[in-house]
Amino acid sequence: MKIFLPFIIIILLLSQKASSINFVMRDFIASDTTEVNKMLKQGFLIRLTNPTQSVEIGNKALKESKKINYIYGIGEALRVIGVGNYYLDHPKLAIDNYLSALNYFQQINNLPSEAKVYNNIGNLYSNIDNKEALSFFNKALLIASNIKDRHLVASINLNIGSIYYRQNNYISANQYYNKSLNIYNFLKDTTSQIICKQNIGVTFFHLKQYDKAYSLLIEANKSAKELGLNRIIASIDITLAELFILQNKFLEADKTIIEGINYAKMIKSESMIANYRYFRFKLEFKRKNYKLALSNLYTIYQQDSTAHDKGVSTQIDLIREHAKTEERQRENERLLEKEKLDRVKFLSAIAITVLLIFSVGLLINNLKRKAKTNTQLQALNTEVLKQKQRVEEINLHLEEIILDRTKELQIKNAKLESYSSYLSHQIRGPISSLKGLLMIEKDGMVGKQECIDMMYVCVNDIDKIILEINDMLNGDNDEAMMKKL
Repeated sequence: MKIFLPFIIIILLLSQKASSINFVMRDFIASDTTEVNKMLKQGFLIRLTNPTQSVEIGNKALKESKKINYIYGIGEALRVIGVGNYYLDHPKLAIDNYLSALNYFQQINNLPSEAKVYNNIGNLYSNIDNKEALSFFNKALLIASNIKDRHLVASINLNIGSIYYRQNNYISANQYYNKSLNIYNFLKDTTSQIICKQNIGVTFFHLKQYDKAYSLLIEANKSAKELGLNRIIASIDITLAELFILQNKFLEADKTIIEGINYAKMIKSESMIANYRYFRFKLEFKRKNYKLALSNLYTIYQQDSTAHDKGVSTQIDLIREHAKTEERQRENERLLEKEKLDRVKFLSAIAITVLLIFSVGLLINNLKRKAKTNTQLQALNTEVLKQKQRVEEINLHLEEIILDRTKELQIKNAKLESYSSYLSHQIRGPISSLKGLLMIEKDGMVGKQECIDMMYVCVNDIDKIILEINDMLNGDNDEAMMKKL
């Protein structure tokens, strides 16, 4: 393990240094992202007033986001640019912006932003393919409902209502518009409230409820002017002009058309300008100014032909661009998957290499420990053999000692038996003499003094014999005693 210690210390130091650098960079990037988010919000808010400026601000935010690799900022900038291009009647640019934005949002799994892009693409298709538009709106609505984004749900409902309006299903359109208006009222979103009221007013116009239509449209127009919502003003004036022409209010119609054209020019909307020329034709025709009406009709015919060609071309371009973008998206996904796989392979290779190095280190360490253990075992075995040999020598010596001791005991036992036999034999004589003397003296056959003298001799003999046996037991004069025995 000592081998790996320096590497571990270096890795820890580098990690700590990288963490401190990342901390500083994070603070730096956070301030930049805040500025980018402010620009994006501003660019989106002015889409109805000055879509050209929305595109400019979006491009600036895109540039800044790319500098700091702010993925959300890149995606949202592309979406804002797409919204600006949509309001500038540049659908081909808008679809490219939207699909590119969608790709970035999917990379970071930002569902709210994905839903917004689907909603924007649905708007783009609203004038071309209602079915395709509804498909995108439903995708967006599903996500918005799941994440409980009320503002986005309201926006999608508003757009779905417009699809039903284009299909002349004004009742269903009004239902969606009112759903949307209720949410915007709760959210206190004034701009969106104006759009809802405008759309409801338009449906009432087509339902021939002119009083309701006029009331809502005038209210919406006034509020839009207060907020400077140029596009909404231009759009409301189209319906008001048609309403005034229908009611033969020529002066109001003329005034409204002039106002609407000015606002349409301000926002550079060619489609709205064409619509006003059409209502100018209707107004002049109803006034019986046929020459002026014919002039407007000829201009409208030329613009319609161009618009039709442009519309067909735009639809084809949208489909092609959509397909190309989807293919690019699939290619990007394949590249991302390949990068992930390569990253996994690289990390796996590093992990395997580290494990191999660690295993080799452990193997070497184990071999060293095994060699050391073997040496110790050999030394222990040698010591055990020596101890075994010593034990065997001690056992042999003990056996010899035991044999010697046994022989000595056998000899002593034999001596004891001999001594016992000798003692019993030698002492029996003096004792028998004593018994006899006692019996003779009792019978009066010998004198008392004579008996005592003879008893004294017997006692001396017994004492002498005891001393001899004592000497024999103490090992003195064994040979003499053995001869006596």
